[in-house]
Amino acid sequence: MIEKYYRRMLEGVPSGLVVTDKNLKVVYSNAAFRALFPKGRRRGNLGTVTGCSRGAERCGTSDCAKGCLLVQAFEDALYSDRPTMQRVTVSADGEDGAREISFVLTVKPIGDGLCMGVIDDALQTEIAGELRQAKSIQQKLLPAGKWVAGKRYSYMYIPCRDIGGDLPEIFAVDGSACGVIADVSGKGISAGMLTAFVKAAYDKTAYSPAAAISALSTRFRELGLDEKNYVTVAAARIDEHSITYSMAGHNVPILLKSGGGITRIMLNSPPVSNWFDDPGYFEDTIAYKRGDILVLLTDGVTECRNAAGEMFGVDGAMRTLSYARTGEEFIKDLEHNLRAFCPELNDDVTAIAFDL
Repeated sequence: MIEKYYRRMLEGVPSGLVVTDKNLKVVYSNAAFRALFPKGRRRGNLGTVTGCSRGAERCGTSDCAKGCLLVQAFEDALYSDRPTMQRVTVSADGEDGAREISFVLTVKPIGDGLCMGVIDDALQTEIAGELRQAKSIQQKLLPAGKWVAGKRYSYMYIPCRDIGGDLPEIFAVDGSACGVIADVSGKGISAGMLTAFVKAAYDKTAYSPAAAISALSTRFRELGLDEKNYVTVAAARIDEHSITYSMAGHNVPILLKSGGGITRIMLNSPPVSNWFDDPGYFEDTIAYKRGDILVLLTDGVTECRNAAGEMFGVDGAMRTLSYARTGEEFIKDLEHNLRAFCPELNDDVTAIAFDL
């Protein structure tokens, strides 16, 4: 009778509760916990109970468990016999596929080899839901097709967090294909809001890339943001035999692969910011031939670092491009090479490649 009474009390607690035994098998979870993981089961290992999308049936034995903060939190509390607190992100199966659930977990040993985990930061879980929705919206704003104004293109967009601070844009102006790549300061939600501003403020009807960047700069200064906020931009318009390009503080070169090798295109100019009262933006033109490949990158590619602290660099991008026969092949090889070089990307990674 008393046990049933206590269980009713725990079922009504608004914080998620889960209890594991000495083998990290779940022996109890309350309603609030189960509501967070609707695809999970009442009993089993932690992966099964949360509905983890990364090998739930083998949780605790699979390779991903070695880096799982949820498993680590319970192991630490069990073996140290002391409470632990850990911020945890779990990839769990939901109604619309895998979703990231983030929360603060406190695990306390309660005797007889049992540990109780308490999710005591419900706000984090709510924010995680909002981030998932924002991520979905941002993904839907990415370029949708593979052709623009008769030019085939491919691109890669890998945000290092749920919300990215890079922006790839591809559109047509007066029959010419245009590509724009922007990288805003910061990461996460604030960066995502700034990229949304750039997407809305960039004039896609302007024939001149420099004029479009100048107009973006004017609108940016009207926001009155502090000096920590800025945007770097590289923009190119592809005409019948030439490419007209402009840059704003974008220190990663535009790359053009031709029969004669790879040309690195640079153009010194300040970023879009409040650093200067009247910044000047210029453009230049370079010829191309059929079969060439034009590439725009962000510094997430070139400044990607491996465990030894080495950078992938412009040279890494150029080596990848030197072997590519098409823009699509370059993008696929670039992602493969970057992930082999640095499995855990620590910055947003974006690249656009046009087949000319």
